[in-house]
Order: sequence, then C-alpha cells, then structure tokens
Amino acid sequence: MRILYGVQATGNGHISRSREVVTALKQVGHDVHVIFSGREPEQLWDVQAFIPFSAYKGLTFAFAHGKIKYLQTIKNLSPIQFFQDIAHWDTESFDLVITDFEPISARIAKRLNIPSIGIGHQYAFQYPIPLAKRDPLALLVLKYFAPADYSLGLHWHHFGHAILPPIVPRIPSGGNRSIPDKILVYLPFEEIQEAKQLLLQFPDYTFYYYAAVNTPEDFGNVHLRPFNREKFINDLLTCEGVISNAGFELASEALHLGKKLLVRPLAGQMEQLSNALVLEQLHLGKAMSNLSQDAVAAWLHLPLREPISYPDVAHEIAQWICRGDWNNLDDFVKHVWSQVIWESCKDDTCAAASRTDMDAIRA
Repeated sequence: MRILYGVQATGNGHISRSREVVTALKQVGHDVHVIFSGREPEQLWDVQAFIPFSAYKGLTFAFAHGKIKYLQTIKNLSPIQFFQDIAHWDTESFDLVITDFEPISARIAKRLNIPSIGIGHQYAFQYPIPLAKRDPLALLVLKYFAPADYSLGLHWHHFGHAILPPIVPRIPSGGNRSIPDKILVYLPFEEIQEAKQLLLQFPDYTFYYYAAVNTPEDFGNVHLRPFNREKFINDLLTCEGVISNAGFELASEALHLGKKLLVRPLAGQMEQLSNALVLEQLHLGKAMSNLSQDAVAAWLHLPLREPISYPDVAHEIAQWICRGDWNNLDDFVKHVWSQVIWESCKDDTCAAASRTDMDAIRA
C-alpha cells in the first residue's frame, strides 16, 4: 500500500513512537511518505528513518514556565496556511492515511475520502480512562484535533477497553544497565535555569539534562546536553531514573527498561495531569505539581524498579494493518496484551500483574 503518515512533531515522543511504526511498515513492503507538522524543519533531529518526508507548520500550542499559553497559541495560528497545506495534497494518491495525532494528514484523509487510522496515546482518551480532571475543552481538542476512522489508543493499562500497550523502541537488552546515582532529565516545557538550579541542590547525583541548547555545557554535577537521539538513548540505558514532564513515550521507555520515574505534568494540560495520576494509581512512578526540591529528594532515595516487558507493538500494528481486519480490535488488542510481562517491584510497591487479563474488554 501507499501510506501517508502524519507525525505531530511538537513532542519527541510522537517522533520516537512513529519511527518504530514507519520502520515496521516499510519492512513489510509498504511505501510510506511522512508529514511532520508543529516544528520547524531545522529543529527536527534524527529523522533519517522517515525519508521521504515533508514538514509543515501545522497547529501547535505555546508554552512558558511549564504552562500552556492560550493567548499566545491563538496568536501563533496560521489558519490560511493550514488549509493551503491540506489542499496541496489534492492530486496525491494514497491507499491509507495514518496519523499520530497530526492534523494535516487527518484532514487530507477526510478531504480525499481515504481510510485513516489514528495511532497514539491521545486516542486512548476516547474511552473512559482515569482523568485528573474532566476538561470539556481538552476533550474536544482530543476528539477533533486529528480524527481518524479507526483509532489505536495506547496506554500503560487497557482499563477494560480496546487500548494497546505502549510502543517502545527495540533496544538491545544487553545495553540496559544502571550507573549508580545517574539521572536522566528531560523537561522541555520548563525554564532551563530554574530546572538547573534545582538539580544543583543534589551534588551526590549526576544529572544529564537534555534541553534546547546548541552545545554541551557542564555545571558541576549537571551536564546540559543538546538533543541527540543516540546519546539520549545511551543515557537512558545507563541511568537509574528519569525526571521528565508527564508525556507518554519517554515514561513508557523508562518503565520498559526498569528506570524509576518522577514526572512534573504540564500545568493545565489534562493529558499530562491524567498521565501523572495513572502513574501514581498503578504505582509506576511519582509525580510533583511543581519543580519541588522536597519531591526530588524523596524520589531520589526510592529503590530501583523491575522492568515491564512490552512486546514489539509496532510490528503487531504493521501486521494488523496488512490483514485489513480493522474493525476487529478486541481480538487484536487481547493478543498484544497477552505478551506483556508486568511483574511486581522487588519492594512490593507496585501491583503484581504478571499477565494482564483482557477478558474485560468491552465491545
């Protein structure tokens, strides 16, 4: 099939997840063209696996000091350019559109009457999963921002619905080890100086802090690093724990590798607040409402975690797409969850669920 694949590039998690699915689709013989939106092309890093691709402005949100800035978001919108980008694809012929919460590709599918599949964490919110707060505006955005004919939501638990486990990169298990007191930090919505000053309060720990900087800088125990996927993955593999905002993909990778997790959800963002709630409900991680020295201090002393073994969900999705039985989600989701190995932590702080029971999936 010839597939148009849309990637919401505002978060590196969307890119990381989509890289796995695009690679799996190409491996089974599909012709895939990728659309990125929400980030300037020169700010895209490690995107060789997506070639050929196009980049557009799209729709995105403005952030400052860990909060969504709605007024600035409205000022940044370019609706004429957005619809021109959609119309640009009138003459293209695709058999399928896949969108990872990317709005241009979703509307190309609607405009040209092409079947569409939505893959991503955001599509799990179409089900009654745990919410930190019920925000009608946020739920409308989740529903209409990048709609699709078929939705494959992803989450850390199925909650009795047709929701898949996370898509995590296939990282060789032999490279996963924990260097004592090494912590990976990824806080893209926080002010760098504020976060750096917080980390400097813990000189007994070494922090590798990836942020929007041009060159590496070292400040005592805080090593500020520009985005580089290879180096980021190496630091993820060798750290004991991860401090991040409450996005979905990095948290999933940390859980898969057995890294302890502390999240600071983006203020006012229902999705991240709900992610933080679920992590604590399932005893998978800790959350802090602000950059709190006390919260970091308490978390640093927690023991290490046992990994959650997620299967190759991207490969399973590629096979499901090839089969074409897209209306039969229940059996597919049950099959994928049956491969998850979720053991209790050594200190019994997380719930035991060695094999997740999918009998409760609702039609």
